Amino acid sequence: MKLKQGQKLLFIGDSITDCDRSKPDGEGLFDATGRGYVTIVNALLTSTYPELGIRVVNKGISGNTVRDLKARWETDVIAQRPDWLSIMIGINDVWRQFDVPFIKDWHVYIDEYEATLRELVQRSKPGVEGLVLMTPFYIEPNEADAMRAAMDRYGAVVKRIAEEEGALFVDTQAAFNKVLGTLYAGTLAWDRVHPTQAGHMILARAFLNAIGFDWSKMAQ
Repeated sequence: MKLKQGQKLLFIGDSITDCDRSKPDGEGLFDATGRGYVTIVNALLTSTYPELGIRVVNKGISGNTVRDLKARWETDVIAQRPDWLSIMIGINDVWRQFDVPFIKDWHVYIDEYEATLRELVQRSKPGVEGLVLMTPFYIEPNEADAMRAAMDRYGAVVKRIAEEEGALFVDTQAAFNKVLGTLYAGTLAWDRVHPTQAGHMILARAFLNAIGFDWSKMAQ
């Protein structure tokens, strides 16, 4: 497993990360890390690697785009001094182009998305040991669907930045696609975006695989 003893793992993103986490801290007692994939990751790290004492912090905020992350990056990432940083952003950057097509001020087009995400990654790299980039996703099996196609293009940007900047890459869309071969999309997210607990487990599993989580330890 790539995380080491006593390290701090910080997650940042939108509502998929937020999941009603405590504000402003995003850590502590009583579901402080929310009710989504971040809490599942925290629970599995704590229960499977108790000797490491990994500290998990959730800095997701519902509705955020990459623009919003940039506005709060100094306080919510740099000042937090995480050892590991996980970023998953882009769903709202795409979604606003579809659900409010006439409010163009809210749209974050792909060139701005790529430039801003790359800037945030480059600002963070000197201060962290490890960086994980997770793609945005749309839980829709039809790749020709307009929003799914757009989300795939934004996901390709995340992959390119991860490769160029030496970050771990998590293809969340691919993780969902495996399950969508069997299950109806609404089983995993009623609106194709906000996952059920099963959907959050898919995200958590994909993240943990990327950091080298040893699943065999759970059977010991």
